[in-house]
This record gives sequence, C-alpha cells and structure tokens, in this order.
Amino acid sequence: MDELNARRAAKQPLEYPSCGSVFKRPKGHFVGPMIQKAGLQGHIIGGAQVSKKHAGFIINLGDATATDYLDMIHLIQKTVKAKFDVDLETEVRIIGEPGQPK
Repeated sequence: MDELNARRAAKQPLEYPSCGSVFKRPKGHFVGPMIQKAGLQGHIIGGAQVSKKHAGFIINLGDATATDYLDMIHLIQKTVKAKFDVDLETEVRIIGEPGQPK
C-alpha cells in the first residue's frame, strides 16, 4: 500500500485539492501530454490551475469557484480540439449550472 501511495504522490498533485482526473482518455491518446503540448500546463483561470505535476488535473489554488473550473475545462476542450482534432469528454460529473442557487 505504501508503494502505491508513493507512486500516486509522485505522479498526481495530491498536495492541492482537486476533483481528480478531469477528462476520460480518448482512444489512442493520453490527455495529460495533449494538454501539455497545447501549452496549457500551469495555466490559471481565477483560482483554478492546470497542474504543473500532471496536466490531466485541475487543482484549486485556494479560491477557485465552479465557474473557474468550468471555464478551464471549456478552454482545454476548445484548445485540444483545435490543435489535435480530439474531443475531450469530462470524466468528472458536472452537477447544476454556474450561478444556480444551492
């Protein structure tokens, strides 16, 4: 178990809150490297950042809102589609819409 946790810690941004892996793996592609090659690794919108450790994760720098996350997801999808002609489907489940009352 310790070995598994060490491997996860080496590859995933566990030091920041996140919702985990954001996108499903499209057939024949790896999401992280595509996001890196699209120039978005480290990109920040509000309090949300594409992880510098693993580009398949969007981390919360401390004050990210749902809108920050959704804007980042849409930017990544749009950029990857334009650069690689690959549609990224979210692995996370989006509940509600930005601005809706709780």
